[in-house]
Amino acid sequence: MKRTASQAGLLAGESDTRQPNTMAPSADHDQGFANIDTDAAPAGETTVVIVGAGPSGLMLAWVYAYHSFKVNLTRLGTPIVLLDDRPDKTSTGKADGIQPKTIETLKQLRLADKLLRDGARIYDISFWDSTESHPLRRKSRQTHYPDHLVGASDPYILLVHQGMLEDVLIDDLAGRGVTVTRNSSFLSCSRNPSGKLDVVYEDQRTNTKKVIQTEYLVGCDGARSSVREFIPDAQLEGEMTNASWGVLDGVIETDFPDLWSKVAVRTHTVGSILWIPRERGMTRLYVELSATAGERVDKAKATPQYVMERAKEAMRPFSLEWKSIEWFGNYVVGQRAGHCHSALAAQGANTSMHDSFNLAWKLNLVARGLASPSLLGTYENERRKIANDLIAFDAEHCAAFEAGEAALARNFDENIRFISGVGAEYDASILTQTKVPDAGKEARRLKPGALLIPAKATRYIDANPVDIQLDVPLLGQFRLYFLVPNVSAAKEKGFLEVVCRFLSSPTSVLAISAEKAKESYASRSRGWSATDAYQVPERYTTVSEILTLSLISGSKREVFEIADLPLALQKSRWTVYLDDVEGCIGKWVGQLPGTRAGIVLVRPDGYVAGLRAWDLGEGEVARRWVEEYFGFLS
Repeated sequence: MKRTASQAGLLAGESDTRQPNTMAPSADHDQGFANIDTDAAPAGETTVVIVGAGPSGLMLAWVYAYHSFKVNLTRLGTPIVLLDDRPDKTSTGKADGIQPKTIETLKQLRLADKLLRDGARIYDISFWDSTESHPLRRKSRQTHYPDHLVGASDPYILLVHQGMLEDVLIDDLAGRGVTVTRNSSFLSCSRNPSGKLDVVYEDQRTNTKKVIQTEYLVGCDGARSSVREFIPDAQLEGEMTNASWGVLDGVIETDFPDLWSKVAVRTHTVGSILWIPRERGMTRLYVELSATAGERVDKAKATPQYVMERAKEAMRPFSLEWKSIEWFGNYVVGQRAGHCHSALAAQGANTSMHDSFNLAWKLNLVARGLASPSLLGTYENERRKIANDLIAFDAEHCAAFEAGEAALARNFDENIRFISGVGAEYDASILTQTKVPDAGKEARRLKPGALLIPAKATRYIDANPVDIQLDVPLLGQFRLYFLVPNVSAAKEKGFLEVVCRFLSSPTSVLAISAEKAKESYASRSRGWSATDAYQVPERYTTVSEILTLSLISGSKREVFEIADLPLALQKSRWTVYLDDVEGCIGKWVGQLPGTRAGIVLVRPDGYVAGLRAWDLGEGEVARRWVEEYFGFLS
């Protein structure tokens, strides 16, 4: 069996920050796969088995269930089986920081409200140190995510323990008919005569083995992944260190003045401490246990009491007492492929959830027969780059902690976009243009492979001011934004009408794929829940189940009616916007004269796929450009 979209050597990290690893059936070979246990009881058939119900596995399950198949046990069978060897969800501790890009994604998924309400927010970071010549003192304080460097719509870290994030995903999945199969340990998989996978797991409650037949198996089960053992040539790469840290969540009484900021402390006697405010008035302390670089720490020292005493010593002359402790953990830093890295920059859960999202929408297209299986190869290419970038950053970040305040502050400044998630960018592929061709003198701000820049505009139909990047919910759709400074001129030249022909031409790749998608979603509809009635997702699929059309107009409201637009844009009336709030067109592509129009293509995960601008008489050229991009659809 060959790997499809697997991350050989770039696999999951800690058990709570799991990166998906994928395998699909193949007629080639089944090297590395165990024989099926013929005594195992059959447990049904599905499309995807996900092993691991941490943030990564739950995100994959949510996105795939939502984009893909409505659960109908009578007619379709269970489309997703989500296995987890734990008896219950995470209750305390583990991953805690949600970065700006992840906040944006959760908003687009309409899952952020409870977390935003209950979590703590970090807007700044302060740096403290002590030396032999001076006691502990604040060296500097700075904004964590400066607007001129990051430009995030939510410029803060949201602090919630991992279980709170899991709760949100689990509750919504339950509303869509998907539950976690707990106390279920993955054992093995093999290819059966039909070409599909037989997945064997143990039901720990009954001590019986069960078999599920599936098209895809995805491992989101951590650094000690059982699934990885069945992927040929999928070993962890990288290095382990001896750097050991103790982690405490609890309520602290202290006279330390920066208790409610993120704080990096470097002392000359004890080492480093990282303070993180938490929900419900708690504080998380990461306390370095290695007194000197390279020292191996006796595991017996990794106790709450030892960590508390070490923290008290480091924070003198400030007092430090714990009223309560909710969670304690200990980890040894390793920079190994995937998500085996330190927890100091709050990257693991964030990165793993974006791994899952990247995989889910591609898997949806492939499983529906709307794209070739080769599309899954872009998962490894894109997320391997991010994984390598993360490991490189983490090694530098840990070294900066050892070097002191100046090095750490410099490390933050140099990597702040990457830390926030906004700066994670993809190289060229079939999904992302190599570069923006020269099409005039416009100064472009957007670029292929980067995220869509946040911008505000007025929604035409109801005059609501909206954040454009959030207004269209994530439905597995590509988005096409027409940027038109002058709608009247564009209408006169026929630019919009000509470009929109790709939706009706019988030979158009998009038209053919849209018809196939329509049939697919009619027979296997999206996994709606009662909450979806409030966002009315059908507003965004009126033209195509693959593509949402949008118009951002520089013209005033009184200049045109929606009825003046081509039929496809009339049907897309909820995504017609007036560029009268902060100049979205200028923010995205620079100065665009009224004699020209632009198009921005955005992938389902919010990354810019391509952008161009043309004279208004070049509608046919623009139409062909759009068609060429979607050539990967089958």
